[in-house]
Amino acid sequence: MKVLNFGSLNLDYTYQVETILVPGETQASKGRQIFCGGKGLNQSIALAKAGIPVYHAGMIGEEGDVLLETCRENGVNTEFIRKIDGPSGHTIIQVDKDGQNCILLFGGSNRSITKEFADEVLDAFDSGDMILLQNEINELDYIIDRAYEKGMMIILNPSPYDDGLKKCDLGKVSLFLVNEIEGYQITGEKEPDRILEKIREIYPKAKVVLTLGGNGSVYQDETGAVHRQGIYKVKAVDTTAAGDTFTGYFISSLIDGLPVQEGLKLAAKASAIAVSRAGATASIPLREEVLNSDL
Repeated sequence: MKVLNFGSLNLDYTYQVETILVPGETQASKGRQIFCGGKGLNQSIALAKAGIPVYHAGMIGEEGDVLLETCRENGVNTEFIRKIDGPSGHTIIQVDKDGQNCILLFGGSNRSITKEFADEVLDAFDSGDMILLQNEINELDYIIDRAYEKGMMIILNPSPYDDGLKKCDLGKVSLFLVNEIEGYQITGEKEPDRILEKIREIYPKAKVVLTLGGNGSVYQDETGAVHRQGIYKVKAVDTTAAGDTFTGYFISSLIDGLPVQEGLKLAAKASAIAVSRAGATASIPLREEVLNSDL
């Protein structure tokens, strides 16, 4: 089985601030750092660091060579990354004194995916292969349809949630990875148990992992069976890649055949280590570190 992550590659401009800005406020930042990121890139690197061979497909812009180098340095296959004219996708991220963040996203090259490019990539994969998707690229509906036609296992992190997802046939998704906000946007429900019930009602064939911030995570399969996992408490420095780290490590556990509860535990530990560090890709731990952690 091959694993394809068809997703974004961003440059993250990260500013340290006392508090997240409110409308009309001007505030001097305490510092700025530039990291490689994007939900797609973060999740590919999390998979690679968890020991899973992963192909990344996507577009970078004129200044995006560092994104390509970061993939290669972290063991991500870059065969399906293309460079185009114009700017790469990027974000402006505020990180406050407690490690919480807010993110402004510019799509750039991530919004330049064509159907022809999608076909070229998917032609290299077969039935039974796995495809991981987020919502930071265009042509998502087409990619889902084509991957489903090929018999691939489709995993979706529907973030950021927007009207573009309404064009997608989410009934073709095998596994959803969502947080409480995305769960509410999909179902209209705010209580975690109701979110899970509603997702099962709308998409009866899908499994789902619902992350709950400080309250951990919950997994539900298509039968309605539920597994819960708490968090490992650490001093938060930067939460930017926490969810992406969790995603990569949980998917790695499925590929490795671990029981669900063990997979949730592994993902929670990896995520806790990630939030204790600055940056996105730079904060994601290696599998050996997670397994040997004292958490």
